[in-house]
Amino acid sequence: MVDIDALLATYDSQMRMPPGAVPTGMTYEHDGPVLRVVGGHTGRVRAPRDVGVSGEALDRLIVRQVDYFQARGEGVEWKVRGHDLPADLPERLVAAGFVAQDESAVLIGFADEVAAEPVLPDGVALRRVSEAGDLRRIADHQTEVWGFDVSWVEGHLAAQVSADPEQITILAAEAGGRFVCTAWSIYHPGTDFVALLGGTTLPAWRGRGLYRAMIAARAREAVARGFRLLHVDASPDSAPILRRHGFHQITTATHYQRVKDGAGRG
Repeated sequence: MVDIDALLATYDSQMRMPPGAVPTGMTYEHDGPVLRVVGGHTGRVRAPRDVGVSGEALDRLIVRQVDYFQARGEGVEWKVRGHDLPADLPERLVAAGFVAQDESAVLIGFADEVAAEPVLPDGVALRRVSEAGDLRRIADHQTEVWGFDVSWVEGHLAAQVSADPEQITILAAEAGGRFVCTAWSIYHPGTDFVALLGGTTLPAWRGRGLYRAMIAARAREAVARGFRLLHVDASPDSAPILRRHGFHQITTATHYQRVKDGAGRG
C-alpha cells in the first residue's frame, strides 16, 4: 500500500521552492517566508506549507507582494495547496483582490512504475524540441487548444532552455505537419522529482493514447536520469488518466491570481 502521508511529506520538503537554475531573465527574491519569482509573464509567489504568520501580519505580507508587483506594472499569482496553513490564507488572499482559479489535483507517480515505451497512433512522430520556431509552434498549439492567449509559453520555455537545457525536456507529437500533442518535463536537481507539465492535445486527436504516450516517454527519461517521483498538477480531464496509470493524489492546488491595477479579469 502506498504511504500517502510519506509522499506528501516528501513533496512538502522538496517541491515548495523552485530548485536548480533560475530561468534566464528571471530572479528569485525572498520576503520573509515567501519567495517572489520575478521576470516572468506574471509575478509568482511560492511559500512553505505553513507561512508562519497569521492575522494582520499575514495581511501585511500579502499586501507587500501585491504592492511589489503592482510597482512593476504586473499582476501576481499565489499558489496554495489544500493542506496549507494558516487555513484562512485563501480568504485573506481573496480579501486582497486575488481570484481563485480552477482547482487541480496534486498527483505523484513512481517513475519506474509508469515508464514504458510510448505507443503512438499511426502517422504520429514524437520528437524532442528546443529551437525557437518549435517553441513558437508549441505556444500557438496550446493557445488553439485552450482558447485563450498563452503565447507567453514560448518565452517561458526558451528561458528554461537558455538557463540549463539539461533541466528541461520538451516533447512534441507531430502529424501532417502539425503539433497534435505537446508536453514538457522539468528536472529538479537535488530532489526525487520530475515535474510533468503542459500536456495538451488537439481535440480531434484525443482518445488515441497521445497523452498516455507523453506520460510514458517522460517517465522513462526520468528513470534514465535517476529520478524516482513524478509530479503533476492535474486538471479534471487529466487526473483520471493519470490515476489509471498509477498516480496518487496527495493534496490539491489552487492558483490565486490578482491582475495588475486597471486590467480587466477574463
